[in-house]
Formats: sequence, C-alpha cells, structure tokens
Amino acid sequence: MIKEKIGKYRWTICTLLFFATTVNYLDRQVLSLLKPSLEEKFGWSNSDYADIAAVFQFTYAIAMLFAGRIIDKLGTKKGFAWAIIIWSIGAIVHALAIPIGTGITTALGWVGIVALPVSVMGFMFGRAILAIGESGNFPGAIKATAEYFPKKERSFATGIFNSGANVGLSLHH
Repeated sequence: MIKEKIGKYRWTICTLLFFATTVNYLDRQVLSLLKPSLEEKFGWSNSDYADIAAVFQFTYAIAMLFAGRIIDKLGTKKGFAWAIIIWSIGAIVHALAIPIGTGITTALGWVGIVALPVSVMGFMFGRAILAIGESGNFPGAIKATAEYFPKKERSFATGIFNSGANVGLSLHH
C-alpha cells in the first residue's frame, strides 16, 4: 500500500523539489539584480557589496558541512521544511536590514569593534540566514529522491530537480 502511494506521488515530489531548487537560486540572485539600486540608495562601494556576497558564500559553505547531518537526524520532510522556513526567514530579514544592522553595529560598538555601515551589516545578517537555510536544499532533495524513487529513476529525478538551479539562475536575467 505504501509503495503504491509513493509510486503515485513521486513525480509530484520531484516537481516540488524542482520548484524549491528554482526558488533557492532565485533568492540568491535577487541581491545582484538589486545591486545598482542598493548601491545608490545606501552608498555602497564595490567592497561593501563584495563583503555582503562573501558572507553568503562562506556561511553557505560552512552550513553545507552540517545540513545533510541535520536532515538525516530530523528526517527528510521535517529537515527540508526547516530549511525552507529558515531560508524564507532569511529572505524576509533583508527587508529589516536597517534596524537589524543598527542593532548589530550598536552591539559591536559596545565591545569596541568598529563595524561596517549599518546597511551592510544588516544585509550581511540577512544573507547569512538565507545561506543557512538554503544549504539544506540539495541534501534534502537528494535524500527525498533516494527515498521516493527506485534506483533506476533516481538519476532522472535528480536531473529534473537539479535543473531548477539553472532555471532559477536564468530567470533573473
């Protein structure tokens, strides 16, 4: 009975994995799309933007070391759901970059650390949260594929959900 249910819904699951991966990559690219406007609004230098982008890359790399283990521990459904919730919160946090950056800059000032501009600190925080959540996408999608697809279809299903990365990258242009 359970095998029939899995067989019936596995392509729906693959479609959801494709769209999750697409959104994952779209969320990453929004900042680069808005770069000219944000530079003008906040007076960012190329170095400020590079610092913000680097925080995402470094945080993502470190979080990837733990994401698979966490998904294994929580299970695919709960682990993937938490990844999506965290990266959604990260996306939302960008709207609060100025108040968050003000708080971070103030806190760092209390301990004598000279911080970057408020907007840069706020966007760095948002990018870090986004990266932590997004690091769960591929481990979650790969584990879901292994759980819901027979071995002979796993490569095909992986190719489908993974193509969401390229779709996400191409949609921002």
